[in-house]
Amino acid sequence: MANDIGQEFESQRAIWGYMLAYADSMALKCAIELGLADIIHAHNAPMTLSQIAASIIDHFPSSTPNMDNLNRIMRYLVNLKIFSSTVDNEGETLYEPTPLSKWISNDFELGISPLVLLNDHSLQQGGLHFLAESVKNGGDAFTMTHGCDPWAYASKNALFNELFNKGMACMQYLAMTIIDQYEGLKTVGSLVNVGGGTGQFLAGIVKKHQHIKGINFDLPHVIVMAPELPGVIHVSGDMFESIPSGETIMLKWIMHDWPDTKCIQILKKCRQAIPKNGKVIIIDIVLQPKVDGLYCSFGLKMDMLMLGNTGGKERTEDEFKTILNEGGFPSYKIIPAVAPMCIIEAYPH
Repeated sequence: MANDIGQEFESQRAIWGYMLAYADSMALKCAIELGLADIIHAHNAPMTLSQIAASIIDHFPSSTPNMDNLNRIMRYLVNLKIFSSTVDNEGETLYEPTPLSKWISNDFELGISPLVLLNDHSLQQGGLHFLAESVKNGGDAFTMTHGCDPWAYASKNALFNELFNKGMACMQYLAMTIIDQYEGLKTVGSLVNVGGGTGQFLAGIVKKHQHIKGINFDLPHVIVMAPELPGVIHVSGDMFESIPSGETIMLKWIMHDWPDTKCIQILKKCRQAIPKNGKVIIIDIVLQPKVDGLYCSFGLKMDMLMLGNTGGKERTEDEFKTILNEGGFPSYKIIPAVAPMCIIEAYPH
């Protein structure tokens, strides 16, 4: 009987864990906003809580840090393994960085702090409260929250536009890692990066493959923020109306933003923009049929994010095959990249 009760409450504790999972992301957001990783990494030695508090004051001169609250935040971040802690001979806790902490350091060039701040912002999370409504009646959860899709909203809301563009730009390291392993750009003469943001990713490709003519294509309110970049031409427009001509078109993390009907529209525009011997390069998650494992879990979480924030979805190979065929690309090849990401080469022949 006692074992039955224990098992019953063990399953309840699992539900509690899911319910409170947002505390992890909110603690990360707090660490970034306080600059805790920057403070601890810059110190180059274990830090006491008082030293961390003093550094917070240096960063925010008008602040008066609450030591108890700071202690609780640091304790939680240590539990997440963002920082480590030891106790010295006097009984004082000392904090040090870990391999995880550099990724939320604003001083780390490859860090993903902007992506954390985007995904933890209330403007981005609002649609997730409408998942049930999207099931009952269909529709885009983000639009239910804000009255329009994320791209239209970004054109009207400067804060969201900045958050979104910075969040996407900081994913360049992952994207470049994927592309560095890819052999399919060696013979490409011109490359159109559709939805390429402010162009840093394409600039990285052109820097490595200097024979490529790079065309960065995105919406006008994005391109207006794009800096001049060597080897990159910025073009503004709407991919549902037309796409600049090029030998090869890249869709990096674009397809998962849209439902099938919209993806087919995009692919048809791509087909019109490339020659008969051209190709489309898609970088996206390809969900595996077997629903288990770490990378599958990441893909499914991303699918929930797409459901709440864009109205799009992560897809299995069969689902990609369907939209590719209907979009004018009956032939394709999947190349595994940095798990769970894949490169899909799609051909119009």
